Amino acid sequence: MNWTHTVLTERFGIRYPIIQAPMAGGPGTTRLVAAVSNAGGLGSLAGGYLHPEALRRAIAEVRALTDRPFVVNLAVTAPPKADPARIAHVQELLAPYRAELGLPLDPPAPPTPPEFEEQLDILLQERVPALSFIFGAPDNVYLDMLRDAGIVTLGTATHLLEAIVLEESNVDFIIAQGAEAGGHRGTFVGHPEQGLVGILTLVPLLAKHVAVPIVAAGGVMDGRGIAALRVLGAAGVQMGTAFLACPESGAHPAYQALLRQGSEISTTLSRVFTGRHGRVLRNRLVDELRAHEAELPSFPLQLLLTQDLRQAAAERGLTDFMALWAGQGCHLCEDRPAAELIKSWVEQATALLGNGDGSTPVALKPESEPEPESEPEPESKSAAPELDQPGSP
Repeated sequence: MNWTHTVLTERFGIRYPIIQAPMAGGPGTTRLVAAVSNAGGLGSLAGGYLHPEALRRAIAEVRALTDRPFVVNLAVTAPPKADPARIAHVQELLAPYRAELGLPLDPPAPPTPPEFEEQLDILLQERVPALSFIFGAPDNVYLDMLRDAGIVTLGTATHLLEAIVLEESNVDFIIAQGAEAGGHRGTFVGHPEQGLVGILTLVPLLAKHVAVPIVAAGGVMDGRGIAALRVLGAAGVQMGTAFLACPESGAHPAYQALLRQGSEISTTLSRVFTGRHGRVLRNRLVDELRAHEAELPSFPLQLLLTQDLRQAAAERGLTDFMALWAGQGCHLCEDRPAAELIKSWVEQATALLGNGDGSTPVALKPESEPEPESEPEPESKSAAPELDQPGSP
């Protein structure tokens, strides 16, 4: 199986079907985007929080670091409707934490979030290679404009109905976001819990029922995960948490240290930081405000209301108040450059799947797995016949 040759690699002219997930709020630096693209993958610039001119500058920074294709990611959102009573209530909930950090107890009104249509205009003007999006799909008028401009589109689905909606919108690829994934949940049809489908179930389900190529996201941390999802029908994978500990990542060092100390039960779903459910490492703010989640404003208002708190925490290295986005595989994070990680993942996947030249794949064994002890041969005057043992090489 030539696992690296897929419709994804062919469409973008890249070496490996590996996309670096967009990681807004700091981790997803332009340096990381370029490093992944230069290593043969597809870097993604998180543009959802950026106003038009800041987005234009970030695109220019990526282009100054690489001449390879990359993706810009945006959030499909409508202008938020402010609820003064709810905002006042949230400010009361956050007041003790602001006091603890020495922030003003009566903060100014939250800034105006960027408008999705204005961000799309920048992408069209800059003729970026691709747009990935989350929380729905742009209007068909914009999708037609993107297509006419030669911009590849990738939409995010967390269950089959969403994938069908995206297919009917004529997107080029569907990112299947499994429940294991770190960061915001992309669910836009139904209740949030309906989108919590594991990646090993979601990928073959979508591959069976939609014709659009599938990119698997969620819990993919190394070449073993890449190999498994290629076998299940994914044209590629999107990996975010796996890049968080890279030197090119903008994640705070204290944040990176917690990732490596984590386990599969270290994460939880929370809407405390932004108003939308997302998978994060548990911390004090998540635990103490969990009972009030239903009272919080929607995205992106809650994101803006917690902005000063999160920034102050990052400046002081206080992980109790940071948004520590992370997937369930966070314990497998490695502190290695992005190019080294991609090289090792490709070697692992090739060892499992072969490289299309007729070579035989080999089974990988965890380094910690001990060698089986040989059993003593029974005493006998006549030699027993040799038998082929199941599973032997």
